[in-house]
Parts: sequence; structure tokens; C-alpha cells
Amino acid sequence: MPTLQIILGPTAVGKTDYAISLAKQYGSPVVSCDSRQVFREMRIGTARPTDAQLAEVRHYFIADRSVTEPYTAGLFEIEALQLLDRLFRDHEVVVMAGGSGLYIDALCNGLDDFPEADPALRARLSERLRTEGVAALRAELRILDPESYATVDPANGQRIVRALEVTIATGRKYSSFKTNPAKARPFTIEKTGLTRPRAELYARIDARVDRMMEEGLLEEARGLLPYRDLPALNTVGYRELFGYFDGRYDLAEAVRLIKRNTRHYAKKQLTWWARDPSVNWTDCC
Repeated sequence: MPTLQIILGPTAVGKTDYAISLAKQYGSPVVSCDSRQVFREMRIGTARPTDAQLAEVRHYFIADRSVTEPYTAGLFEIEALQLLDRLFRDHEVVVMAGGSGLYIDALCNGLDDFPEADPALRARLSERLRTEGVAALRAELRILDPESYATVDPANGQRIVRALEVTIATGRKYSSFKTNPAKARPFTIEKTGLTRPRAELYARIDARVDRMMEEGLLEEARGLLPYRDLPALNTVGYRELFGYFDGRYDLAEAVRLIKRNTRHYAKKQLTWWARDPSVNWTDCC
């Protein structure tokens, strides 16, 4: 049976170089599993592989759609499975790399069978998110679905909107749909998680943010201002610069917030994968 080698880990740990090296050993391409590097307009702020790295081995799901095109874990599951079906005809091993836990789970286990979106209800809830703030919607979710309230990222307004949308539209708690067993896949899955000492990881994060600013992240974010309300732009690095453009703080504070929030994101990634006993953790050189 063919094998999918998944390289995962927190942001800035070194997944790209590790995956490229492994892909060269197997003669494999690299399938990206990153919910933001897929957008072509978000080059700097997503730490997309450099042109030199992309030239070393073939990459998939890198910069292949616009931020204006909705993209979800469910779409990724469908498209990645179709791609892997083709790749496994010529490769016994395929390497995948990414830090998006939900996308990796979708590919490995399948998503729960949630109802289709209700665009009108979602639009109303999204408008409430904009005008009332995330705290108001979280308070409503706490009443309607305490289980989801306890597990959803409190800062992720889009997830809270989705949980409320499903609960209100169906009369069933959003959490009640999250019960399906893992779906069988026609390939073996091996997960390698990369780690570094915390101080070293945080230093790499800070250095990367500084490098992004030098490479033009400020102007990249400025060019994406018209799209700031799209889900793709609800991303560390862009959110903080939008706050700077709004005059809420100066540029130095925006950079400090990007570094801090990136560290918080790395912690959340590690917490997500800590529940998965199938991950084989290794110190990244």
C-alpha cells in the first residue's frame, strides 16, 4: 500500500526544508497542507516557500487560487484525495507538509457530515460579528451549544459564526454533528512532527517576522486592505497591520503583536497535535 508521509509542526519550526529534503530522498513532490499558502496574493505573510525552494521539487496547493475564492478544509479533502490518487500511480511515497491541523485531519480522517451552509443566515451572523464583536456571538454560543463554546478558539470569529449557523439552522447543536468515525483511506499515513526548544522556536519566529517586514509585508497587507473582511485575511500578520492602518497603534506595536500572536498560534498548533498519538515527534536539526 502506498504511503503518505506528513511533515507537521508549529509555524517556523522548519517544515519546508525538512519536507523538501525528504521528498528528494523518495523522488516525491511536496503536497502543501497550509490553509493560507494556497492563496497567491498572500506571499510574504504566509512564509510561502521561496522560488528556489519551489524549484527543488514540484509543489502542489501553493499559490493556486485567489483570496476571493472561498476555500475550506472540506474542499481541500476532496482535491487532495483526487491529487493523491494520481500521484500514487507513480510514487510509492508522497510527502505532505503543513501546519493546518484541521486540513490534515480532514485528509486523514474525513470531516463530519455537517449540513450545507445557509448563506443568508451566515451573512446576518457575519454582520453581527462585525458590529457587535466576537464576545457577543460567543455568549450566544455558550447558551445554545456549551460543548462547542468550550472547544472553539475564542478569537476565531468565523468558526463561532459557523457553529451558530449550524445550530440555529438545524435546531441541533453544532457539536452533535462531530461524531462520525474516521474514514478509511487507500494509503498508509505516517506523521512526523517537528519540534525545537521553545526559546529557539520563538527566536526563529521573531527573526522571520523581521524578515517579512524587510521583504515588504507592510505593502503586501496594504494591497489586501480591500479584502480584509474575507476569511483568508483573518490571519496573523495581516490582522495586526490592518489595525495599524486603522490608526489603533503604531507600526512598532503592530510588529510586536505579530510576533506575540505568531507565538500564540504555534502553541495552539502544538496543543492540537498533542491529542494525536499517531504523530512521531522528532527534534528538528
